[in-house]
Amino acid sequence: MIGEGQPAPDFTLPRDGGGEVSLSALRGQKVVLYFYPKDDTPGCTTEALDFTARAQEFDAAGAVVIGISKDSVAKHDKFVKKHALGIMLASDEHGTTCEDYGVWVEKSMYGKTYMGIDRSTFLIDAEGRIARIWRKVKVADHAAEVLEAAKSA
Repeated sequence: MIGEGQPAPDFTLPRDGGGEVSLSALRGQKVVLYFYPKDDTPGCTTEALDFTARAQEFDAAGAVVIGISKDSVAKHDKFVKKHALGIMLASDEHGTTCEDYGVWVEKSMYGKTYMGIDRSTFLIDAEGRIARIWRKVKVADHAAEVLEAAKSA
């Protein structure tokens, strides 16, 4: 399990709108990576809208926001268009990045266990180290809390 102060695992993933995003290409900027379970579900939509509402403030704080799920780029594109999202979404269909960050975990609902993404956020500093980790995120006020941390990182 990765922890604060450690180098953030690099990745290159396809992103909404075409092209790819690589963590290493963003060196010199702060990066907010937030992992979420599924496009266009209530909690994930609220979280994406909250980050979008603060996109200019994240930009002013020198931070790039990237949402990551296992949804395809086509699903991301529909999600972005439907909700006019102003943040980048990356597709980790094979789950490698989710595993590297320790967010692909066993979950349970109604007595059944299954594997899924644990809603988590990582603030990565300009040198590529993990400055802060939020695990088992509750969506309410989360984007505001991450923004405050990004401003002071």
